[in-house]
Amino acid sequence: MTKVELVDKMAKDVGISKMPAGKALASLTGSITSALKKKNGKITLIGFGTFSKIRRKARKGRNPRTGDTIKIKASNAVRFKVGKTLRQAIK
Repeated sequence: MTKVELVDKMAKDVGISKMPAGKALASLTGSITSALKKKNGKITLIGFGTFSKIRRKARKGRNPRTGDTIKIKASNAVRFKVGKTLRQAIK
């Protein structure tokens, strides 16, 4: 499902036009992003899941094309842990 399809579905389900549905989706994604930018960024949507920011340490990797060892820099990443309701819904 693409963002456009999601906005269409939201608008249809709630009975509103696409513009307010698009703004609502933009607000949701913006709020999640700003929460994850914080030092110990975490956002929990009960039943759906938890987004949390993790720090990946620098490590050694291997270039698949040449087989050479390379250094991979430390970075931030986002982890998503599925909530119980969503896990049961997709079984």
